[in-house]
Amino acid sequence: MSKHPADTYALVADIGGTNTRVALAQGRRILPETVQKYANTDFDGLETVLRSYIAQEGDVDCAAVCVAVAGPVRDGVGALTNLDWTIDEATLAHAARAQKVAILNDLQAQGYGLGSIDPGNIRSILAGAAAQNNAPQLVIGIGTGANAAPVIETSHGRMVMPSECGHANLPIRTEADLRLCQYVETTHGFPGVDDVLSGRGLERVYRWLGLEAGDEVAKSAADIMAGMENCNDPRAVETVRIFVRIMGTFIGNQALIHLPFGGIYLIGGVARAMAPHLNDFGFRAAFCDKGRFGEFMDSFPVAVIEDDYAALVGCASYLATTE
Repeated sequence: MSKHPADTYALVADIGGTNTRVALAQGRRILPETVQKYANTDFDGLETVLRSYIAQEGDVDCAAVCVAVAGPVRDGVGALTNLDWTIDEATLAHAARAQKVAILNDLQAQGYGLGSIDPGNIRSILAGAAAQNNAPQLVIGIGTGANAAPVIETSHGRMVMPSECGHANLPIRTEADLRLCQYVETTHGFPGVDDVLSGRGLERVYRWLGLEAGDEVAKSAADIMAGMENCNDPRAVETVRIFVRIMGTFIGNQALIHLPFGGIYLIGGVARAMAPHLNDFGFRAAFCDKGRFGEFMDSFPVAVIEDDYAALVGCASYLATTE
């Protein structure tokens, strides 16, 4: 017998390149006691993850299901960029035994969650200027990969537009940037933004600095961050400095494209790890490095969302707004 009332809760899931988080939601509220995390390598697809979760929750019968996918979604089909999983609405409905089904890009889900995140989980980086309540916003993810999604308030409700801008060309401001770009292209193929602005990208910058110094050494992203924080690895310090500068340049570019006067919200594990260090490593200078538009860049508030469940909240919010 199920421990939950039938046809009452929504099932929501955040499918990343490494882990999948699943929970039940009532309206916009996530039920924290139902949140579970699964390592994707232990499963052959989302359907088996959801079946395992439903069984753990006493064979719960859900009214709706919404999942956030770390990859492009088109015509009701989501394909993960860093995992060989494809998700379609029919399979999702069958796995969750739900009639109402939605598949969102993970940044879209984050955008739908804005306004429902506990303010205590939002860290301000740049104050920006005051704006009208309906001003556009922008969500930027930096984690397993990089991407962005503009958030627009319309008379018909909120719209969050998907993109795959993390696969655009890496921005180049200096000769060193060009050499880094050439290194990424030579060793990993096309030099996209998320080939540097990601956990694996941090590792690539560290190796490239070693190559430049004639002493190429590999370290994990966690070890690089530890070496920077402990100040016992000068190369790790320089790696983070370069990473933050490119991060500031990329986010500044996105700000000029979308004009998010309502704020820029950074999400993802790497963004959260970098958050305490952004101001010390020149984020604002890189963000505002736009020539005669430098002062204009102070118009945009920048914050980091430090909530592992933000995409789940976004999925719940999306279902609540489309009832």
